[in-house]
Amino acid sequence: MAALRGSSFRLRTLTERLGEPQRLLRRNIYKKKWASSRPRVPNTQLALQNLDMNCSLQFGGLWPSIRLSLLSQQKYGALVNGFADVEKVIEELELQQAKDFVYEAGRKTEGQGPDCKLLADSTLGGIRNLQTPEPSGGTAQESPSVLETKESITLSPNLKCFTFPRGDITRFKPARPDGLRMLQYYLMDAASLLPVLALGVQPGHTVLDLCAAPGGKSLALLQTECCRHLAANDISSSRLNRLRKILHSYVPKNVCAEDRLRITSFDGRHWGVIERNTFDRVLVDVPCTTDRHSVLEEDNNIFSRLRIRERQMLPLLQTQLLVAGILATKPGGSIMYSTCSLSQLQNEYVVERAVEVATTEHDVELRLEDLTDIRTLYRDTFNFYGLCRVGELVLPHLTANYGPMYFCKLHRIH
Repeated sequence: MAALRGSSFRLRTLTERLGEPQRLLRRNIYKKKWASSRPRVPNTQLALQNLDMNCSLQFGGLWPSIRLSLLSQQKYGALVNGFADVEKVIEELELQQAKDFVYEAGRKTEGQGPDCKLLADSTLGGIRNLQTPEPSGGTAQESPSVLETKESITLSPNLKCFTFPRGDITRFKPARPDGLRMLQYYLMDAASLLPVLALGVQPGHTVLDLCAAPGGKSLALLQTECCRHLAANDISSSRLNRLRKILHSYVPKNVCAEDRLRITSFDGRHWGVIERNTFDRVLVDVPCTTDRHSVLEEDNNIFSRLRIRERQMLPLLQTQLLVAGILATKPGGSIMYSTCSLSQLQNEYVVERAVEVATTEHDVELRLEDLTDIRTLYRDTFNFYGLCRVGELVLPHLTANYGPMYFCKLHRIH
């Protein structure tokens, strides 16, 4: 016993000399399996690396400016709720020095009659009467086969979207409910309204929003008050819940009646079979890489290593959705394709491939509608890219930080 007490005394003395060893806190200890599963590079960084590699080739010297804008504070527009007290809302927004860009563009061109020209080109298989406009906005060379028609741009007087001037980064306040408990305005990327404006919905039209959630464009379509019937579809039930909440906050119940609005959750790729040759206007706002979200947000980022396969399959999915939208359109109707991506693989190439499939496999004849006048009409508000193969693209810019937003309109002949 004496020997044990002596050993204990010597050990205690040695510990006092060397000092107590520092204990590692448990929260700082990583198991090997945890550490190996931690992402080495954030998803946002992976997205930026991907854009740097592809967009630097696509946009050349414009890319540094676009890149900086994507990483900067985004600008928003305030879509006035036509079912609220409109005059009061407009008065409040004008006091903030905001202006309705839809009305302002129409006022500046009043009496000039901006037109949509439909031109022809044989370089894009499957599309008849097509010519891509020159970047400078000049007139394309004509050939004997060119068919020119003119359509006036008809803007719904019910669509009012307020924005702050170029260079003004003032942010809108959150919308408040009015006496009818309808929110006064909906904050959205103002460029997202361009596909709805260019779609040209007329009174009495039946309209399909094939990928409707989260609901900004569906709300804008209802705001036109031209839809005799709107079908809003999205395959994701959780995203459809967001759509329902938006409609509940902005649209009266009588407008959301079943005979005027139908919300469904089908796989949009099969819509051409479900309701073929049915709608006057079809909006195909497809899932995409959502470039601005991808470089800023880790959550639900499509550049995650777990979603590589999904990202690779996007162009195929987008093509299938656009073909389904084409087949769901009546002969004589129009289709609007849109994304919030900069990628040509998701934009122009999808349109070209979908037209080829619709023509060769379904015997559908299409015509590309020239949207040059849309670009001219709204060039004071947005920064457009002039070198798209087909369609129009809004580029983010520090003085007008909207987008990216790509949109292309097709007219179904038969």
